[in-house]
Amino acid sequence: MIGVLYVSHGSRIKEATDEAISFIESVKKKIDIPLQEICFLELAQPDIQQGVKKLIDNGATEISVIPVLLLSAGHYFKDIPNEIDEIKKSYPEVTFTYGEPLGVQPRLTAILKARIEETNVSLKEDAKLLVVGRGSYNPQTQIDISVIGNALNETTEFKNVEVCYLAACEPSFEDALQRALQAEHSQIFIAPYLWFTGVLERHIEKTVKEHNTKSDIIVCEHLGHHPSIQEALKDRVLETLTTQKV
Repeated sequence: MIGVLYVSHGSRIKEATDEAISFIESVKKKIDIPLQEICFLELAQPDIQQGVKKLIDNGATEISVIPVLLLSAGHYFKDIPNEIDEIKKSYPEVTFTYGEPLGVQPRLTAILKARIEETNVSLKEDAKLLVVGRGSYNPQTQIDISVIGNALNETTEFKNVEVCYLAACEPSFEDALQRALQAEHSQIFIAPYLWFTGVLERHIEKTVKEHNTKSDIIVCEHLGHHPSIQEALKDRVLETLTTQKV
């Protein structure tokens, strides 16, 4: 019997964990598989081992592991596979397949564009857009975020688009924001490429509040529960049914 295990990042903030669970529950309803469980890589319960055990206890003999991640980075390449490799030693009779993160997709970039439009703020000629990624030591992260920034440069009316990061990559969000303020853009739009709320989103809001400036700083909503990202995760689940074993 097939089981699906959704592995979300996890957060110390209950609101973030609740949002992730609510989102995944909405996707589970779109998947015609009776055994589906949610777990977290860190900072929240149940963990991966607990999620796997529950599926197996309920009869799963094949488990599709779905990383609830936007981009390919350390969690995808190392942390989750390492956990699964350890778990497989205890359940050699169970087959595991491993899905992919959502990656760069036009329908996801379109959500960022929609989040900008939802602010209902009319764009001024010198408006600047900061696309803010989580950041990673994996070089693919910068490639992916740059592709997203270029797409927004082409599909929006912004004449000045810059990508920046909350950790591990340069330029940092703080430095990019400071440069934008020094350049005296009348408007600075901040578009976080983050799936759920949490520590990083609060950091963006806190950093913005620390600046007294004549510039109008507009912080857009994170990706959240948009129907397009629900469909994207659903597609990743369906793809694992033909994925090779990890």
